[in-house]
Amino acid sequence: MRKIKKKREEKAAAAAAAAAKEAASEDDAEDDDAGANDDDDDDDDDDEAAARERTEPAATADVVQVDGILSDKTFASLSLSKPTMAGIATMGYETMTEVQARTIPPLLAGRDVLGAARTGSGKTLAFLVPSVELLYHAKFMPRNGAGVMILTPTRELALQIYNVTQQLMTKHSQTHGLIIGGANRRAEAEKLVKGVNLLVATPGRLLDHMQNTKGFTFSSLKIFCMDEADRMLDIGFEEEMRTIVKMIPKDRQTMLFSATQTTKVEDLARLSLKSPTYIGVDDARAVSTATGVEQGYCVVPSEKRFLLLFTFLKKNLKKKVMVFFSSCNSVKYHAELLNYIDIPVSDIHGKQKQQRRTTTFFEFCKAERGVLLCTDVAARGLDIPDVDWIIQFDPPDDPKEYIHRVGRTARGTDGRGRALLFLIPEELAFLKYLKAAKVPLNEYEFPNKKIANVQSQLEKLVEKNYYLHQSARDAYRAYILAYNSHTLKDVYNVHELNLAQVATSFGFHRPPKVQLNLDSKAANGRKRIGGGDGSRGRGTGGGGSDYRRQKGTGHGFSAENPYGKKKDGDTRQFVRG
Repeated sequence: MRKIKKKREEKAAAAAAAAAKEAASEDDAEDDDAGANDDDDDDDDDDEAAARERTEPAATADVVQVDGILSDKTFASLSLSKPTMAGIATMGYETMTEVQARTIPPLLAGRDVLGAARTGSGKTLAFLVPSVELLYHAKFMPRNGAGVMILTPTRELALQIYNVTQQLMTKHSQTHGLIIGGANRRAEAEKLVKGVNLLVATPGRLLDHMQNTKGFTFSSLKIFCMDEADRMLDIGFEEEMRTIVKMIPKDRQTMLFSATQTTKVEDLARLSLKSPTYIGVDDARAVSTATGVEQGYCVVPSEKRFLLLFTFLKKNLKKKVMVFFSSCNSVKYHAELLNYIDIPVSDIHGKQKQQRRTTTFFEFCKAERGVLLCTDVAARGLDIPDVDWIIQFDPPDDPKEYIHRVGRTARGTDGRGRALLFLIPEELAFLKYLKAAKVPLNEYEFPNKKIANVQSQLEKLVEKNYYLHQSARDAYRAYILAYNSHTLKDVYNVHELNLAQVATSFGFHRPPKVQLNLDSKAANGRKRIGGGDGSRGRGTGGGGSDYRRQKGTGHGFSAENPYGKKKDGDTRQFVRG
């Protein structure tokens, strides 16, 4: 069983890598031309939700509760077409997961579905099988244009879904295509004009083609699927989603999958679904994360964070490890640093070119061991096999984000894995939120004598290497801005950070001089609309006040007063004059 699974994963990764290489071929002219529509976690999207009047009551849903992973039903019991069964056999599947067994029949019957499914439950095939069957029985041809649209929040997830699509449609004659930001827009347009029956796309690029590509036909659309809908709304695609829903035919079947049911998701469901069947995969579960995950946290002072990470990675070089950071610049710096000191790591973040991200992602998927540093661009929906450890070096903004990070390990029917959350003492209040979200954690202790004491060597390295020093400085600044963008202010209070200790963890003997404007609206909203410094979210950042002590409106930083406090008893670090 293990060998069959491994062979299937290697074959899938190889096929996806080939598809990704074709889809992500870029030229600078196309990037410039399509830049405004590039839909990545770091692109600029409006985060203000437009008010919408409701003319219809909320959609009522039939409820189906699902508990486990594998069901006792086979794909053969569904009476699927021979080409579809051949594709499923190619992937090595016989038995359906619970979410597939409960979701595929109502979709084959033409019902709308609202699915609350955690990652790793098999929902990709749950929406692809009915979609491909419809195209087959309707005898779709290229001239009919798009019959199925599948939207997903990130390029990597789109690539992965498209990989499964290619395998499933191996024996089908219908056409399929991938539409994502960062790829060659002109090549996409040419393919759309020729006719693509099943589209896997990210929202911004799809809307761009719908509005601007002449000859792109979607008037015969039969199925509209939104995967990871909550994530699409979280990262600022609400307006694009609403516009797309208004542009596509009303006489269609709609599928909406979301790991969490937020108010915005409910609003989108009311707008797009008609009397849906609700598939509740996780509602009756005692815990929110996969049962095969051994989860823990450790309390570590700021100045010891990197030393503990270094020690941990050094002892787990033969394992497959993912490490999550809060900003692109932090990923970049730590990747440069760790590779420099002979701990080989790969990295994925939103500021990289799409081709590099794609290549790194699939190389890590195929690897039996290795370390991947990443931002939350890799945290949702991606099926990365056999991950041994998930390390949350920078803690997530909320329990929902924690759950999806941990979802990268212990996937599938027999998955096992471990997860470790780093917390500084000031962040312990986050544990009560995790407990409320039904996340079980144990405390791990790492004795100080077992933590590698390489701080002095680290500081000398950062001081003497100009490029590493600049990278560390950018990462330090991005960390503070990302920290300030957290929504749980009772857990993450930037004014309670000991900046001297934070600077130590980035390899500085004393806090570096950086530009900060933590009081600005842009900084406070960085979680939603991002920052050019590579902190959480998308958009462009801007310099504010300088770290040096200034007169009048300055922050009051100095070597003697590194936290910018104005007077004794002032607990705020970043205060105005």
